[in-house]
Amino acid sequence: MSNLKVIKTVKLFIGGEFPRTESGRTYSFNVKGTNDQYARLCQASRKDFRNSVENSRKAQPGWASRTAYNRSQILYRMAEMTEGKRVEFVDLFKNALGKSETEANLMVDEAIDTFVYYSGFCDKYQQVMGAVNPVAGPFHNFTTPEATGVVTLIDADEFNFAKLVDSISAIITGGNSVVALLGKGCPAVLAPLAEVFKTSDLPGGIINLLTGDLDEIKGFIGNHMEVRAISFQNEREDVYFEMKADAIDNMKRMIPRRDKTRSLDLILDFVEAKTVWHPIGQ
Repeated sequence: MSNLKVIKTVKLFIGGEFPRTESGRTYSFNVKGTNDQYARLCQASRKDFRNSVENSRKAQPGWASRTAYNRSQILYRMAEMTEGKRVEFVDLFKNALGKSETEANLMVDEAIDTFVYYSGFCDKYQQVMGAVNPVAGPFHNFTTPEATGVVTLIDADEFNFAKLVDSISAIITGGNSVVALLGKGCPAVLAPLAEVFKTSDLPGGIINLLTGDLDEIKGFIGNHMEVRAISFQNEREDVYFEMKADAIDNMKRMIPRRDKTRSLDLILDFVEAKTVWHPIGQ
């Protein structure tokens, strides 16, 4: 007697919930280098993307208005919850990607360190970017950073867990919300990673995770008027320049692929400079 292997269907993560794709489509994610099916993944449609952006847009102002200390607490909580799900992450990386026990644990360690790094920066990037500007006249002139808004992240197909966590954390540290399309390398990571976000006191809609075909929805990402910036970390330069052309009409900020991680620059990519004048004296 042997138990029938139950293949897991990994749902999407939209608005803090776990819906199936509205199209009903799924595709197979196989163990690396084999035809053995590891899981079924939802193939997100353009409607799923629109729903994600709508949830993201509604939630973002509340997230941006939270104190830096509170955002820091939540990011640190993500590190705690990732540690709590270490066994699940390690099993995924071993069984789906063929990593050794040591390699898989190192991947989890790097992700935890990344959450902690950005947790510490939540109340510090303002001092670096903000300034009191010298002006001619009886005025105080201040420059302060503000969140950009809804950001879409196009993840790399070559899976790097710490880089994925870094890209998401850099976006939300500055008060933005994110809709992330995971790459082909290990999209099944959506399941445990979404559970980390769900259990970290993060408001629903701040982080949305999708799996699917980039070619199918790339045009809708570039043209969506509510998406204010695109972090394009995928390897496909042809899609990057196509999205860049689509983004001209609504002046989206396009962030090209970055090799560095855990950097202040990555936070500042997703904040706007706001300048305020205040009169002095009579």
